[in-house]
Amino acid sequence: MKISQKGLYALQAMMMLARHYNQGAIRIRDIAYEEDLPEKFLELILLELKNARIVESVRGAKGGYQLRRSPADIRLSEIIRLIDGPLAPFGDADQLRSLIDRDVEHRNLYQIFLDVRNAAARILEHTTLADIVRPRTPGSKKGKKKKGEEASVLPMVVHGSRGREE
Repeated sequence: MKISQKGLYALQAMMMLARHYNQGAIRIRDIAYEEDLPEKFLELILLELKNARIVESVRGAKGGYQLRRSPADIRLSEIIRLIDGPLAPFGDADQLRSLIDRDVEHRNLYQIFLDVRNAAARILEHTTLADIVRPRTPGSKKGKKKKGEEASVLPMVVHGSRGREE
């Protein structure tokens, strides 16, 4: 699975909107500045997210974008699939299952790809925006940890050759 630059920008923008959830709409210019994203490209990304009904736009002097749902209700898999398409290295899970059934000589290889896809999908489907954001404290710099603060770690899941958790 590869996340495009566009997908990464979408996730960064969504994280900022999640940090400011219930605080009103945020202008594209402010999102672009705070997340160091190209403003014109961000406009296109937010339009896609709006069309998918993940964010909404607000007009007027206090206009901008905001989440339509709680950060706890928006899964990373939803954003990635919208922007980058299927999570599998070769198309979607059904396509991989078809290859496993048809190509006996390479069945084990395709099964590994399906297992990788399933593990990644499981993590992304069980991780929400709320899981990966916390409000930034005023004056803190992006990516810098305060003394004594530990890095956030997503849960790791170990899978056997059949895709079952061990």
